[in-house]
Parts: sequence; C-alpha cells; structure tokens
Amino acid sequence: MQLFFTDNIQGKRAILGEEESRHCAKVLRKKMGDIISFIDGKGHWYKAEITDLNKKETWLKILEYHKKNKWDFHLHIAIAPTKNISRTEWFLEKCTEIGIDEITFLDCYHSERKKIRLDRLEKIVLSATKQSLKAHLPQLNPLVPFQDFISSIANQPINKYICWVDERNQHFLDQAESKKDILFLIGPEGDFSRKEVEIAQQIGFQSVGLGESRLRTETAGIVACHLAHVLQH
Repeated sequence: MQLFFTDNIQGKRAILGEEESRHCAKVLRKKMGDIISFIDGKGHWYKAEITDLNKKETWLKILEYHKKNKWDFHLHIAIAPTKNISRTEWFLEKCTEIGIDEITFLDCYHSERKKIRLDRLEKIVLSATKQSLKAHLPQLNPLVPFQDFISSIANQPINKYICWVDERNQHFLDQAESKKDILFLIGPEGDFSRKEVEIAQQIGFQSVGLGESRLRTETAGIVACHLAHVLQH
C-alpha cells in the first residue's frame, strides 16, 4: 500500500504538498478520480479521491477517515547523535518502525557530533512512518545540552532510565511501571561521563544496562525502544 502524508486539511478537503504531489503524479502516475490513503501524523488515517493534481499540489476530497490506535504510553528516547550520522538515521528509521513517540538529541560531554540537520532527519522519520503504515508521526526535538534537557524533565512523573556501560552498572532493564510513560537516555560513543550519570541519578533516573553485550549508541536506542514495548504488554 502506498501511503501519503499531509496535515493541510480543510474540512472535507486536503492538499498534498510539493514533494508528496511529485511522487503521486510523476512516480506513481496517479490521476484525477483515483483513490489514495493518507495520514495527518496525528493518528488519523484517511481515504480520499484525487480531484486535481500537478507536480506542486494535489487536491483531495476526503471520503472517510478513522482514528488509528497506538500503544497506550508515551515513549521518549533522548540520544546523543553518532559521529557517523548514517547510524543515527538508521536508529530513527528502525525505532519509528517499532513505535516511538518522541526523540530528543543530546549534546553530551563525550559527544563527537555537535550539529545535526533536523530537516533531513524529519524526512527519514516521515518515510519510515509511511512505510510501516503508522498514523502517528514521532516528534523530533533539536540538539540540546545534556544539563538543559535533564533540568527540563526533572519533575515529570514517568519511568526514567539512563543506560550506560560500566562494571558497576549491573542492573538490567527487566521491568517498568505498567502503562506509565517511559524516557530513556542513551549516551554517545564514549558513553555518559560519571558526572552526567550522577546528575541524572540525583533527579530520579534509574541506572540500567541493556544486556551483557556492549552496544553501539544506535543499537542501544533500538534495543531500548523494543524493550519498552515488550515490558508494557
């Protein structure tokens, strides 16, 4: 199934943007009268008829729509982007396929990447959302200093975990308070600094490992995402 995206919805009408319209008209050779499906990224799935199209805009008449249910907790992963950005892109793609609500990029003490192109990463997330036939588009947040992010969520009543590698960190994630929102912190290639771990622990983050193997940053993020769904079902 080919799925499109737009949040430009006006009553019973909707308009696909330029990129989606180009794919619809030029690549898929859709024409007036054809029926397509699209999402708005907020959980709604639509069936619509093409009433006009070109390479810049596609006008749609909405025929029906429904709310598509998702998991009943909010999953947020705050992760340091990898030096090789393709690894971060892979993480985004796979976590979107598994199911995630929000991703924040962290600038940590050992971070090797201090800049990201959020617009490119948003396109990857959108593509993965459509490919996996999801109606909810994950929220991507800009790169933020570790300390600033920690301070912003200090008082949130959620399951909070900081995942790091150390012989003293022998607690593996094997349980989480059911149906409660979850936040994971995943560090850079050089891991979190000792000070960062201590700061997180002071405001209620539980220090956990993700298994006996030492994982790459992007792999740790994907494992955490999968574990959250397993533990909440």
